[in-house]
Amino acid sequence: MCRYVFEMGGVSKSFRCTLEVRDYELDSQGIVNNAVYLNYLEHARHLFLRETGQEFNDWHKKGIDPVVRRLEIEYRQSLQGGDQFEIETWVEQKGYVRFLFHQRIVRGDEEVLTAVITVVFVRNGRPVQPPQEMVEALREFSKQE
Repeated sequence: MCRYVFEMGGVSKSFRCTLEVRDYELDSQGIVNNAVYLNYLEHARHLFLRETGQEFNDWHKKGIDPVVRRLEIEYRQSLQGGDQFEIETWVEQKGYVRFLFHQRIVRGDEEVLTAVITVVFVRNGRPVQPPQEMVEALREFSKQE
């Protein structure tokens, strides 16, 4: 289940998805393996973009690929099998070529992790400015920091 959450009189919003830990995502300690969180975050970003009308596959067919340039994660808690959790996503444009996707994973009232993912756009492996259509879509659905 995913939804937008409006804050401050509807001026800003974030995108939230609820997911559940699957047993095969656990490591030998019985907690979610650290690499699995990357999949959770990416899945939430793709759902977020789809909600804004932007599809990664459509941009790829046009020769433009959004790619992760940098990834920062701060782990605070561990998820365990069967846990339900929420991923909150908001975005800000940084300069002319970068977008920062801010993401949080929360289980109930506990913050599990925070992440900042820097995304840039490339065409044939070379950096390009993001398509204006993408800029406008993300601006409309971004949280103002």
